[in-house]
Parts: sequence; structure tokens; C-alpha cells
Amino acid sequence: MNSRKHFFTSESVGEGHPDKVCDQISDGVLDAVLKLDDNKERSRVACETYVTMGLLVIGGEITTNAYIEIQKLARDIIKGIGYTHPKYGFDYETCAIINTINSQSPDIAQGVNTGGAGDQGIMFGYACRETRELMPLPIILAHKLVKRMADVRRSNVLKYLGPDCKSQVTVEYENDKAVRVDSVVLACQHTEDILDKTGKHITIKARQEMIDLIAEPVLKHLIDKHTKYYVNQTGKFVVGGPQSDTGMTGRKIIVDTYGGTVPHGGGAFSGKDPTKVDRSAAYMCRYICKNMVAAGLAERFLVQLSYVIGYADPLSIYVNTYGSGKLSDEKFVKLIRGNFDLTPKGIITSLNLLRPIYKKTACYGHFGRTEPEFTWELTDKAGILKKQAAGL
Repeated sequence: MNSRKHFFTSESVGEGHPDKVCDQISDGVLDAVLKLDDNKERSRVACETYVTMGLLVIGGEITTNAYIEIQKLARDIIKGIGYTHPKYGFDYETCAIINTINSQSPDIAQGVNTGGAGDQGIMFGYACRETRELMPLPIILAHKLVKRMADVRRSNVLKYLGPDCKSQVTVEYENDKAVRVDSVVLACQHTEDILDKTGKHITIKARQEMIDLIAEPVLKHLIDKHTKYYVNQTGKFVVGGPQSDTGMTGRKIIVDTYGGTVPHGGGAFSGKDPTKVDRSAAYMCRYICKNMVAAGLAERFLVQLSYVIGYADPLSIYVNTYGSGKLSDEKFVKLIRGNFDLTPKGIITSLNLLRPIYKKTACYGHFGRTEPEFTWELTDKAGILKKQAAGL
């Protein structure tokens, strides 16, 4: 029988990418509110950030009794990312910051404060056997590449790197199994000292260093002599960050989730408190899927939930196991309803979401992480799900 071959690509962006600068600041504001407000259950945050050359604008709707030093918070985050010198085109000390935050609409509050969802919408979750993280391989590799870029920059292994960076990985599959990496894209901001005599391209030596010290340690056994590398493909990447491109909160939603392998819901995550089901229900969807796969009940598991503003229970639950499930979709829905509280309040309680944990989620993906704050990555329900499934 002939083997079936296909290629799939995912991308990621680093902490210095303008959109990710905004995500981190919006989630930093949320963390500050959850840390300082003595009535977290009534805190409401919908924080949006916009950045361009020399300017940062923070806005949105926030209800809290905490006092947040917005300017200091934003500058500290920008500094932590690495924009600490004018040579990177953006500097935490000299950028202008405008605060346009106001309070949440009382029309929304009257439905949310009674336990209802903070908005209508659809949310998706997914898990699969492709990696130890139970995530699709291309997005995991893409995240690891930009994380590696940050590591070699911060440790001064490659002193010429700047904070802005992107990655892209194309994986070759045979019969739905990943067999090799076909191509790798690395876009690394850098200073001018690695340009060749023309001033238009990085040197061959610098290009090879990026391959040897960034790509190969991450990809290892998945690369071969036919793997193609595209490193700063325009020739150079000196002008980066907010100097080269505007950024906004919530513009990297596929990077944040599953790399395009499965559908994405209607909303972004960063800057939203957990009463917003765009965020919290997407976390619950991942929690459901990961436990189902960890229980051995499917090789691939997707779930969709839908909500309406002011109403607590989901309007619908949809399951798809792509033919790999050991139960019917209807029985999986029954298993979900019996083991997971899908109301906003239940999700917040189950996953312990009223904690200042969100800035960590703003880079390198919200899923497939091992840090203890990522409670939706736990597989603590796998045992009971497996036991109950045997009786259905």
C-alpha cells in the first residue's frame, strides 16, 4: 500500500515581537489586579495594548479597587523583554505611554456578577498523541525555537541578537506520523555588527551560528541533509520590534493555541479576566481534551463549547475524535458533563484561575506547558475518566 504524505506548518513569535509585547503588558495588568485586589471575584479586566514607534497605548475596561501603577508596570515589562537600548529601536526609558483605561459597562456586569458568562462565543480545545505534551508537533517546535532564541540572547551566547524574533517549522508526515522537519524559518533581530561589507546581508558565519546554536539543538533528530533553512531571508533584520511594526493585544491567536492544526474560537485570550469565557472556557476545553487523551480514550480529541452572555451553562458541546475514539461522540459528551463543571464559576474554581498567573501565558503558547501555574495541563482526571468509560 502506498504511503500518504503531507506537510504541515506552524509559526511562533518571540517575547520581543510587537504583538507579544502588547499581550504581556495586558496580562501584566491583569496579574496586578488579581494580586492587589482584595475582592478578586468582582475584579473585571479587559485590557488592550497598542504599540508603535516610541509609543505605547493601554486601554480597555477595568473594574477593581486596586491601584495599579500602569506606567511603571509597562516599563518594567518592556525592560524585562530586553528593549533596554535605543539600538533596538524601542527603549523602556524613553517610550511614551498613554493610559486610556475606563470602567466596565454596568450592562455587562449585571449578568456576569450573578455567575453568567462574560460574553457569547465559541471555544475549542484539542489534544493528541503526537508529542509528550499531547500537542501537535509543529507548534511545539516553533515555540521551542523562539524560546531558544531568547535563551541564547539572554545568556550572551549570540550577543548580537535583539528581542524581536519569529520562527516557522514545516513538518513532513507519512500516514499521519511526523517523520522529519522539511524546512525551518528563523527571523532574528540583530545589531549591525554582523552585516557583511555590502551592509545588506548578515555574514555567512552569523547565519550558520543561528542554525547551529538555535535550530539544531531544538530539532535534533528531526532534521536531515535535505532540511531547508531560511534565516533572515530578506538579508538582514536590524530594524525590528515596534520600530518596524505596530503591535496589538490578541493578534497572535493561532500562535497562542494549536498552530492552526484545529479550529480556533472567536476570541483572543490576553488581557481578559477568567469570567471571560474566551479565555477560561478555552482553558477548560484543553483540560478536557488532554485528560481524555491521557486516559487512552482517543488518539486525537477536539471539543467545542459555546456560551451566551449572562447565562452560566454552555449552549452546546461538540466532540470530534477523528475516528480514534473508543466511545461514541454522544458518550463522550455524557462523560464531559458528568466530570467537568462548565459554568464560568465552576471553571474558575476547578482550574484555580483567580491567581496572578497570566503574564507567563503571553509568550510561547498557552498550551503544552509544564509550569505549575498551568492547571489546565494537569491530567488528574484521566484515571476516573478511563474507569467511567469502561462502564458506558
